Amino acid sequence: MTASPPFSVLVAGDANVDLVLRGDVVPRFGQAEQLLDSGELVLGGSASITACGLARLGVPTALVARVGDDAFGRFTTEALRTAGVDTSTIETDATLPTGISVILSAPGDRAILTVPGTIPTLQPTAVLAALGAARHVHFASYFLQPSLAAGLTGLLTELRARGVTTSLDTNWDPTEHWHGLREVLPHVDFLLPNREELIALGAALGVSPNSTDETVARHLAALGPRIVVKAGSAGGWSVAHGTAVSAAPGLSVDVVDTTGAGDSFNAGYLAALASGITDETERLHWAAAAGSLSTLAAGGTGAQATLPELLDAVSPASRA
Repeated sequence: MTASPPFSVLVAGDANVDLVLRGDVVPRFGQAEQLLDSGELVLGGSASITACGLARLGVPTALVARVGDDAFGRFTTEALRTAGVDTSTIETDATLPTGISVILSAPGDRAILTVPGTIPTLQPTAVLAALGAARHVHFASYFLQPSLAAGLTGLLTELRARGVTTSLDTNWDPTEHWHGLREVLPHVDFLLPNREELIALGAALGVSPNSTDETVARHLAALGPRIVVKAGSAGGWSVAHGTAVSAAPGLSVDVVDTTGAGDSFNAGYLAALASGITDETERLHWAAAAGSLSTLAAGGTGAQATLPELLDAVSPASRA
């Protein structure tokens, strides 16, 4: 399917740095020093990684977020600017540090330790002020941003009234309470959880813990949004209220690092949307390919696909 010149997208949420450590990363206290295999300081934050992925795919993209007036804030802003993201809407806070996450990456899992810093301080008014000509707004890390979450229902209502579509990746709730989504979801066009987040959201909204993944997704879709589920190496699938399930597989790749793969999946899906792709299965092919290709290097943005790379990966010849 042929893509059109993409419309612009605004991403709202977290901008921070990730310190990714690999090897024998299970901490042992008692002042025992552990030697690790590698460590990298890279751009972090679900919103930041999604914005970079969109820009890399040729979508005009701006990020509205907050960083501190410090070395990490300057690192973050420069990394975004280098990736092609419009950083003019990023606010600098002179009183709080830029957020930082330490990611302890083991072969089969990872732990994430986060100092929020400026992350929780983004306000709904900043999103409207940054909107410009954007025709879609993507929100990330809902549970890390109480100020934004408190006003999100009203903000989404205003954006819909302006003809702007929206998407939401809640990411994991550190408190595991999952509050507030019942009021928000009727005003969102696309919800992009991974499987674990899907199940947790369903449980918070009263879905039986014995339900299938599809049943949970259909329950959430009945509230309003299309549910687009990230399924790791298996790719992704989606369902809207009253429709059949669409799905696309992931690519077979030699994985180096899965950090941010879900955010790159988001970027692929939103790039397809912004490029006028109306076929849902095709959108999922873009998303699954973008997520898979992003795992080929360390960090969330190190191997994000360009548009030619993604189109080559999703071509009929590549799928055969």
